Amino acid sequence: MTPTPTRHIASINDLSNDEIAAVFDMAQFFLDRQGDPAVPHRIARSADHAAGLILATLFFEPSTRTRLSFESAMNRLGGRVITSADPATSSAAKGESLADAVRVVANYADLIVIRHPRDGAARLAAEYAGIPVINGGDGAHEHPTQTLCDLFTLKKKHASIKGLNVAIAGDLRGSRTIHSFVYALARFGANLILMPAKGLELPAHVDRRLREEFRCTMAKPPPAEIGEFAIDALYVTAKAPHQLSLIPENTDIHMKLTSRIDAVYVTRQQKEREPGRNYGDYPIIDADFLKAPKYSKASVLHPLPRVGELDRAFDSDARAAYFEQAAYGVPIRMALIALLMGLIKDRPLARYPGGFAPAKAVHYEDAARAGLECANQNCIVHDPLERAAARNLFTIAPAPTSSKSVLRCHYCEADIENFIIAHRGERWLKPGASAIRDMTSKDLLAYLFFSDVAGARLAGYVPAPEQSRCE
Repeated sequence: MTPTPTRHIASINDLSNDEIAAVFDMAQFFLDRQGDPAVPHRIARSADHAAGLILATLFFEPSTRTRLSFESAMNRLGGRVITSADPATSSAAKGESLADAVRVVANYADLIVIRHPRDGAARLAAEYAGIPVINGGDGAHEHPTQTLCDLFTLKKKHASIKGLNVAIAGDLRGSRTIHSFVYALARFGANLILMPAKGLELPAHVDRRLREEFRCTMAKPPPAEIGEFAIDALYVTAKAPHQLSLIPENTDIHMKLTSRIDAVYVTRQQKEREPGRNYGDYPIIDADFLKAPKYSKASVLHPLPRVGELDRAFDSDARAAYFEQAAYGVPIRMALIALLMGLIKDRPLARYPGGFAPAKAVHYEDAARAGLECANQNCIVHDPLERAAARNLFTIAPAPTSSKSVLRCHYCEADIENFIIAHRGERWLKPGASAIRDMTSKDLLAYLFFSDVAGARLAGYVPAPEQSRCE
């Protein structure tokens, strides 16, 4: 069986909207043919679509739903599974790098699913595996297959995602699930109502991408409490692909968007991201919170596990959708495997250039890691075991509303707004955010990037004459 050309899913943005729709079609295909007649969201039978294929699950962090649903998905497709679910009993405990591990495992399997505590680990694994790699969650970066389950659940409950008002409550900073989810909601035309726990607001680089790349307008609401959560921000999606939703300051947009909530997405506090840090009491979603008329038809979702932020007494409410959401993990992951591996010939995945326009990306690479490094200290590039494998590699991400560009880490997608470029041959330096905007990847070969002037000077560069004030 010959798979389609190798594709990797490290981010939800590695799939185009049409490809996501194809995943949903395929998931329904499996539910219709292999579903439980008594439980519509449950896969109950197996087939032989993946006979002869092996899935490897490499989990360097704890997991129940993601690992077991992937393994169930492969078994239901008729394939087989090999797993490394405890880093303490794998060669990682001996100091083996991730790059070496995936190169070895690629000889044992046809597809890899990876979970790792470092942001960007899935992208690094994809560079060395030689077979498809799917991100099962990497640090605080993304969890794209969870987002596929979330979107599929919303679609089943509300028919269309476009125009939905989705409230997102809890830890928005450390939750990789949320980062994938908000990008996808924006792309499919939903409006986002963010209600973070105090101190756990959306990361700045995620906010920037929503506004500048996914064409959302951020409407800062007046101070107002909803239950124990305060609305931090509203993101209104564009009505057309290249048209911003303009919101006059004197409109009642805040009231309009919050007067009907179609879905509430709840997340736990990601304490493993910042162990030992105390943010105080974490707000709880319960029946009392959800009794307001605006929530009367709201689906309540949670990626699970929950640890007290979602009241168990709500489980019997008709709006509770989180266990159904978890069940969809099997057909959704069956669909993704089947499409990546080309298993269902009469329903092929549409061939696109690789997701959200990556073919047009301009990259800066510093293979020797002599200059600027990713600012995210949890990025895989800062793992001592991966220094020999991970490059300093950035995507040049222009801001549509600005003359400046940001550097986006290829691995974890964290942004750097302020940096210095130094000409390798002429030995001058200057601020780079404006200078690189129209450069090609070939043009960038002439430069080395630094985080500040002091670093560039230490390396022997001096300010360009016209940029003497950059000191």
